[in-house]
Amino acid sequence: MLVMFAMILADICWTMYFIETEKRRSVPAGMWGAAILLFGSLVTMNYVEDHRLLIAAVIGSFFGVYITIEWKKRKEAK
Repeated sequence: MLVMFAMILADICWTMYFIETEKRRSVPAGMWGAAILLFGSLVTMNYVEDHRLLIAAVIGSFFGVYITIEWKKRKEAK
């Protein structure tokens, strides 16, 4: 569960990083980039020891992007 949650957070960070980069906002993009490294490292350290955790990482990756894009669409619709 920890790996899946960390991957959700990592992919939320990736998605927000791309959004901020597209807007040419360097400080927020840099902060999202730092968060990517943090959460991505946590995930990598765990599945290097137990390759079965890759399944949790893949599931977390999907939900991280899905949640962020749906949130962004709802925010823009308002």
